[in-house]
Amino acid sequence: MTSRAHASGKKRVVVGISGASGSAYGIRLLEILRATPDVETHLVVSRSARQTLQLETSLTAADVEAMADVVHSSVDIGASISSGSFRIHGMVVAPCSIKTMSNLAWGNTGELIARAADVALKERRRVVLMLRETPLHVGHIESMLRVSQAGAIVFPPVPAFYNRPQTVADIVDHSVMRCLDLIDIECEAAPRWGETSRALLAATTTTVPGAQAHSAQGAMTHD
Repeated sequence: MTSRAHASGKKRVVVGISGASGSAYGIRLLEILRATPDVETHLVVSRSARQTLQLETSLTAADVEAMADVVHSSVDIGASISSGSFRIHGMVVAPCSIKTMSNLAWGNTGELIARAADVALKERRRVVLMLRETPLHVGHIESMLRVSQAGAIVFPPVPAFYNRPQTVADIVDHSVMRCLDLIDIECEAAPRWGETSRALLAATTTTVPGAQAHSAQGAMTHD
């Protein structure tokens, strides 16, 4: 496939949405990328993800697909993104199920999300897996090790609290922003550790006399 957007210099980003809980991550990722002028998104929604979308959101699969520039069927192994000659900037699976990660780890690439990720890894391109599962047994951990050794980044969307999130959307935004950092896409969807957190620390410690040094040191060292 030849893309006019790519010819004009846009970055192709493949987004996979698997059937794990946490479809809000994939949706928000698409929303942010859609508002990023130099990005062209290629979306794959797995069969299980379509069911999860119905359970977790008020959106249909068609609503989500409308957010992407290009949509590929999860069973289309002949899609453009299944070939290494189709250049992409990076790929994110959000959320990433254990099944999808394990398929990638063990070379079971019969569905397009795993196939596209496998191709991206062999071409030494960045792949980020927003893994959604807990607790983990040893089989899960072995798969995490294998995909990491192959070059993927396993990124469980662990929430940050130093920015004092007020809503679920705040938590989602922070994880999506950190995920986009890993594929070098500029995004400032949430407060970062730095000026905002230092201001919060200052406000907190000034209201607790005698605790300033201890609070600041503890927060900065992440004990």
